Amino acid sequence: MSRSIRGAERRAGGPLRRAAAVLAAVTAATVGYAGPAAAGTGKPAAGAVVTRVGLAPALAAGRGADLGAAEQEAENARSNGTVIGPDRTAYTLPSEASGRSAVKLTPGQYVEFTLPAAANAITVRYSVPDAPGGGGTTAPLDVAVNGRKYSTMTLTSQYSWLYNQYPFSNDPQAGLLHPDWWITECSCVPSATTPAPEIAKPFRPTHFYDEQRLLLGRTYRAGDTVRLTVPRGSRAAWTVVDLLDSELVAAPHVNPAAANVLAFGADPTGRRDSADAIDRAIAFARGVRLPVYLPPGTYQVNRHIVVDDVTIEGAGSWYTIVKGHRVELATPAPWGSPRPEAGGGSVHTGVGFYGKDAAAGGSRNVHLSGFAVEGDVRERIDTDQVNGIGGAMSDSMIEGLYIHHTKVGLWFDGPMKNLRVTRNVITDQIADGLNLHTGVTDSVVSHNLVRNSGDDGLAMWSERTGDARNTFDHNTVQSPVLANGIAIYGGTDNTVSGNLVADPVREGSAVHVGSRFGAEPFAGHLWITDNTTVRSGTFELNWKIGLGAIWFYALEKDIAADVRVTGDHFLDSTYNAVMVVADWPVKDLYEVTGLHFKDIRVDGTGASVLSARAAGSADFENVDARNVGAVGVNNCGSFHFTPAGSEFSLTDLGGNDGGGTTGAWLAPWELPNTITCDDRPPVVAPPAPSAW
Repeated sequence: MSRSIRGAERRAGGPLRRAAAVLAAVTAATVGYAGPAAAGTGKPAAGAVVTRVGLAPALAAGRGADLGAAEQEAENARSNGTVIGPDRTAYTLPSEASGRSAVKLTPGQYVEFTLPAAANAITVRYSVPDAPGGGGTTAPLDVAVNGRKYSTMTLTSQYSWLYNQYPFSNDPQAGLLHPDWWITECSCVPSATTPAPEIAKPFRPTHFYDEQRLLLGRTYRAGDTVRLTVPRGSRAAWTVVDLLDSELVAAPHVNPAAANVLAFGADPTGRRDSADAIDRAIAFARGVRLPVYLPPGTYQVNRHIVVDDVTIEGAGSWYTIVKGHRVELATPAPWGSPRPEAGGGSVHTGVGFYGKDAAAGGSRNVHLSGFAVEGDVRERIDTDQVNGIGGAMSDSMIEGLYIHHTKVGLWFDGPMKNLRVTRNVITDQIADGLNLHTGVTDSVVSHNLVRNSGDDGLAMWSERTGDARNTFDHNTVQSPVLANGIAIYGGTDNTVSGNLVADPVREGSAVHVGSRFGAEPFAGHLWITDNTTVRSGTFELNWKIGLGAIWFYALEKDIAADVRVTGDHFLDSTYNAVMVVADWPVKDLYEVTGLHFKDIRVDGTGASVLSARAAGSADFENVDARNVGAVGVNNCGSFHFTPAGSEFSLTDLGGNDGGGTTGAWLAPWELPNTITCDDRPPVVAPPAPSAW
């Protein structure tokens, strides 16, 4: 290692020395970092309410990602604005807020946070109105620290506010995209209904929130205040502040021994396109076995950077930003193109770091760390390859990235193996946060924050080829506005452990196990262990029933693997803690069997601990429940209601305690398959969860 570095310095001394000479100047100009000397020691601040996904931290101890930021909900802060919520009704501003509440400010109003610990950086999650015709607006937000104005953020709604049916629209006045689809609003197919139903516009507004980060220029102590004020002259009728994250960001990482992109012509001001310069740095670095270094700055990149057998490291995601525009391709790339730089079925391309296509052998030994990827994706086109990270990357590591405003944060198309994705922040995506798609094996996704995804937060999708031996571990998934926090679609011997999932909104819930979307069957085992969910178990708008915080869905095949749900905590579920369901047309074709629940805590359900709407079986051991709003087991089976009982049977292995309004949740009279079916049970809102 040391010999290769010295040799590279001799061969390329001129460019690397020139890069080093300008690095300090670029860092000073673009960062303005002041170290922790200004912080003092400070005590934890009185009056600073710190939460984790809107929960008291003790209720999520040991679960989810710990990335060093302190979350503070606006509704717990000092303000002269108006608290909105709590409300879990889809298509409303509170429903997509963390904790289902936020603060609405009008011009002249403020919300003020007390820093709980030393911090030099903040992230503000917010919503501002859309333009009347769609496309977004901008709005100012003043930031003052300890009463002194520091900066004015320019907030935007250009990346939020979607409408209508899948794949959604930016036009609030658009008619139905699919008038031939059944919709729940009229319980009809509009194009086949006479007289035609009147559909209110805008139809199904969603994806309201965005976030913005700001370095504070110095380190402030615990107890210092950050006030966010809407200026009196703001043209925005309102500004909603959901939360503030504060953190102490380390000084920029510097690697003087790397291939510095400045030496190859990259522009850290973002005025000129730097894609070709980064390619040149990669080619050089591969030849001399050096990493590539992206110093502090903003680098304009409007296409894919194809990576293979290379390490690319930035100064840190707060300092190194790779940012681009979405670009329309002159010739749309064919679907399945082995050239990811051409888009692989895209009509657009944009900034992203892509491994080679699996059909071309894929990439290996890729290491990406310490930079931000800022996309420009404002609509959902599923064939577009406009993801932050993509392609196939075996024996690779993705660490410490901030991925924002892309279609999917990280979408991997296998077959590929041995990928590590850790300590990344993935926010404000049009679709998934991360998807391991088609034959991804022996990979770990851990300690990541996914917030405000437009589809599943984290997914394993075994389409055509099964995913196997993968793990989602200690991630936080917050406020997915569509679908699920974590979803597993088929596969073998996979694990979901130690995660924290909060506030799913519609057409999904916190954790999902589904035989759907053309996935290969479940085989071997699936371990779902030591996860915590909160404010999930959503209302399914199409079926008009409540889901479970964890739900199993047999749509295309049986679910018959060894599924073990162990040590999980299901808190404040809007409807049920657990649901097992088969779609009505296939309810007599597919079953869900082999489910094992052990050492579970259920604290609050609007309806039942278990809602069974399929044939199958499950056993329960040491499942403790309290504040259960309806009968503990709502057992409909496959709805034949024969004298033999339900088609779903339960086994009590002992230690199942507690219940709610109707007594013990797993009473002897409910076993093994007593029909207790209430198709639409009333909902009793549970109290807030508390220490067990």
